[in-house]
Amino acid sequence: MNRSFTFPASFTFVIGFIVSAIAFGLFSGATLEKGATPAPAEPTFAPVPPDEGSSRYNRFLMLNERVQQHEGELEILFLGDSITQGWEITGRKVWDEYYEGRALNIGVGGDRTQNLLWRLDNGNIEGVFPHVAVVLIGVNNSGRNSSTEILQGVTAVVAKLREKLPETKILLLGIFPHKADFHHRRGLTAQVNQVLPRLADGEYVFFLDIGHRFLADDGTISDSIMPDELHLSEAGYRIWAEAMEDTLSALLPDGHLSLADR
Repeated sequence: MNRSFTFPASFTFVIGFIVSAIAFGLFSGATLEKGATPAPAEPTFAPVPPDEGSSRYNRFLMLNERVQQHEGELEILFLGDSITQGWEITGRKVWDEYYEGRALNIGVGGDRTQNLLWRLDNGNIEGVFPHVAVVLIGVNNSGRNSSTEILQGVTAVVAKLREKLPETKILLLGIFPHKADFHHRRGLTAQVNQVLPRLADGEYVFFLDIGHRFLADDGTISDSIMPDELHLSEAGYRIWAEAMEDTLSALLPDGHLSLADR
């Protein structure tokens, strides 16, 4: 007897997410293949460029053009890696609701702290003066760096932004948890997050940790929020936006209208 088989909706969702992410280069540099030997760790606090001709380098060039088109004052600037870049893909609908016309996204898939530092020195913030810079960086360092090294890298990013954008308020986010269940890399980034509040000065640098919002009661992360155990689904981006809204409102000079007020 012939029987038809239909993939569960959750399976179809995850596969679709992965295909889209690969197409946009989100997985570049984010994971290490099984059995591969890690390259010697670069200093996390010294600028390192992407390889010329790579998808990351091409996006860097595109972002320089994007920034040139938005010269002048800007309400919100998002900086980070593939999780930030993902606002343009699975987070697009949420972005349109909360940030369209108010924010600029300069996330690059695969970036570590040292790569973001290089971009900050090479045009990605040239000529823009955001009221608030939202920074999420460091998860890609967790595959080859210690907690101390990740902290050094994030600290260097904040220092660079203070140097380059002295009037901008920096909203530094705690590194999001990843992996479906408890994992040593979660432990590394959790230790970093314990120290990051010390970078906040209450005047120009502010810290917000929303990682717990992605977790179930047993500490796991549902694939409906992180389909590949790292990148966010639309539901994940909605959690991010809602969790950040009050803090962002307080930092913007004219406040940030909530969805209910639009």
